[in-house]
Amino acid sequence: MKIPRIVLAGATSGVGKTSITCAIIHALQKKGYSVQPFKVGPDYIDPIYLSNISKHDVYNLDVWLMGKNQLLNSFISNSKSDISIIEGVMGYYDGFGGDSNYASTHHVATITKSPVLLVLDASKTSRSIAATALGFQKFHRNSRIVGIILNKIGSKKHEILCRTALEKSKIPIIGVIPKNPLLNIESRHLGLISTLDSTIQNNQIIKISKIITKSLDINKIIQILKNPIDLPKKSKTIPKKSKITIAVALDTSFNFYYQDNLEALHREGATLKFFSPVKDKKIPKCDGLYIGGGFPEVLGNLLEKNQTMKKIIKNLSENNMPIYAECGGLMYLTKSITSHNKKHKMVGLFDAETIMTNKMRLNYTKGTITKSIISEKLHNFQGHEFHYSQLDLVSSDSKFAYNLEIGEGIKKHQDGMMEYNTLASYGHLYFDSSNYAQIFVKNCLKYSRS
Repeated sequence: MKIPRIVLAGATSGVGKTSITCAIIHALQKKGYSVQPFKVGPDYIDPIYLSNISKHDVYNLDVWLMGKNQLLNSFISNSKSDISIIEGVMGYYDGFGGDSNYASTHHVATITKSPVLLVLDASKTSRSIAATALGFQKFHRNSRIVGIILNKIGSKKHEILCRTALEKSKIPIIGVIPKNPLLNIESRHLGLISTLDSTIQNNQIIKISKIITKSLDINKIIQILKNPIDLPKKSKTIPKKSKITIAVALDTSFNFYYQDNLEALHREGATLKFFSPVKDKKIPKCDGLYIGGGFPEVLGNLLEKNQTMKKIIKNLSENNMPIYAECGGLMYLTKSITSHNKKHKMVGLFDAETIMTNKMRLNYTKGTITKSIISEKLHNFQGHEFHYSQLDLVSSDSKFAYNLEIGEGIKKHQDGMMEYNTLASYGHLYFDSSNYAQIFVKNCLKYSRS
């Protein structure tokens, strides 16, 4: 099947990929096209910007988490708009290791057979920009690079110097964006800035997109999109009839979810109902809970004050309701979260305390999962972890479901704390990489009948 598509890659992180991707989406929409965004890698933050500008849910594409076949299936299945646009991660060839392109943006572009626009930071360079561009083009025998966008151009003279240098490369220049501090999306990292329900940030993205659009050759981009390489058709998956209800925590504290994971639960027969641990005094009638990642430390005082919600969740767990939690969800289920020397009491289900740190723990993870609410037998898994916290005073009799070969986890390369019918981990999983959704729904159904 023909899916008009393009990848936005960068020479490095911080070259302006997200801003430029948003601008291209905005410009294509102004031309009358609907656009489906995707994001390479285990990223929860940039997709929110892409979703806001496109008005579509964003799907992550990560080879490590999903595997090659599942990634391609997800891309084909979710490319329902006129155009699909994939924002890359880090530098174009940066992936799992330094000796291959595995799990890199280039790897995803290769799997999806997509043309690539390479974004280059032209500040502090002129003729050397050609060496950078040619290096990326020649580094791999099939780079897939069809055009270049020059960002942070200092002046008209600077633009001429860069264009002259790039003439011999014969790589088309698709855009030349002047240096402008107003065009930078504020640098973000987990635990500092939430993007959910941020009207100011949404308005900022639209403003930035309008400015950048003026410096892009959108017609050339559309021309590149016109004749895509065919991809195999994917058979339609019919969701199972609704069997159970899963309540999903969603607010400014908990908003890191893979859209594919939510859809996997729905496909297995779960009706999803959303609630706020920050504001709500009750949970929708349900047979299971899913508490995702996010920023529980930011609104720790409000989470602490909502005593009713904390008691409800703890009681549900003690009554053996299946509860699955990741990262921020794990933090919320501990006894407390300490941030900036302030301790806020949390649910207290797990005998451990969360301490915010300055150290970023960012890893792909690999290991084994024992029998739990998402697995029926010991099996291998691959996931990721990304957090600025650690668990302290972890009880010596704590039970763990994950043994990590790669990654840090909670304690001594163990992750996935278990208590009653609750499983909570720093690690994030992609449900369709195994039958996690199916088994979780099965356990929720068992609970509903008990």
